[in-house]
Amino acid sequence: MPVSEALRLLSLDPGFWTGEISDADFLPDSLWSSFPVLDGYALVLEIELPSGERSLGLRRPAASEPVQLGRAPAAGPYPAALRWWELETCARVIALDDPTLPHPGLVIALLSPFAPPTAEDDLAAAAMREAAYRSLRREVPPPAPSGPEQAPLPLFAEDRWWPAPPVPSPQVLDEAAIAALSGPAEGGDQVRADKRFPHEDLSDLVRRAAARLAGFPDHGWYARTRPLARRIAGSGDLRDVPALLGALTEAGCDHPTVLDALSEPLAPLEACWVVETLAGAEPGTLLRHHV
Repeated sequence: MPVSEALRLLSLDPGFWTGEISDADFLPDSLWSSFPVLDGYALVLEIELPSGERSLGLRRPAASEPVQLGRAPAAGPYPAALRWWELETCARVIALDDPTLPHPGLVIALLSPFAPPTAEDDLAAAAMREAAYRSLRREVPPPAPSGPEQAPLPLFAEDRWWPAPPVPSPQVLDEAAIAALSGPAEGGDQVRADKRFPHEDLSDLVRRAAARLAGFPDHGWYARTRPLARRIAGSGDLRDVPALLGALTEAGCDHPTVLDALSEPLAPLEACWVVETLAGAEPGTLLRHHV
């Protein structure tokens, strides 16, 4: 499991994403998470606490230690160690092969500071980045009882006299924070200009990950359901997702991530990225209709 329980708990703190961790007393001095991609490659995230300083590394096949791609304080600015499409491609493969991740959202949210948004990002990239941050959810307690303990006098019976307490949102980040995190940010390519930057290894990883995604819809039962997945991706309408799930199940598909993403109750982010993958569609083709 690439995302440790400590990191999952930390991800529920809005301050973790905005550079102001509210309570790190329960956490170790540092968090280290390895995200296996494929063929022995992994992206490695290290977070120092309580400062929140972060570093991103690339672990090569058969290597024990990662090569650093970039390092930055919690509040940034972050180096543009990854291009958006490199991160998005790797995140999809990571989620596809890890049944504990229902979609690439958490991986994208954790690593996207190292792929800062730019003015050149297309609408699909912006939509996917926003969806990743919106996918951060937490459990909230049920609302406290409101209203009078006894029947009030008729004059005070209206609801305006007994306002209900605000209900906390299960969404970790509010829309203002999501907009700030998703908008163009200061970043630079200087880190990629460093002669020590592992260009060849990163290119090899991304090439392998892209090939994995490109070939995924052509295998076994996925090939038989690809026309339906393409129709859903092209129309932007998720109403045919149950039919796609039925076709996959009938064909013998037992991939937990794929089946869970297409099952009721339907979560648009989960369904969209799986349908796009099964259709062999450009990332964001379907998702942009649902964010």
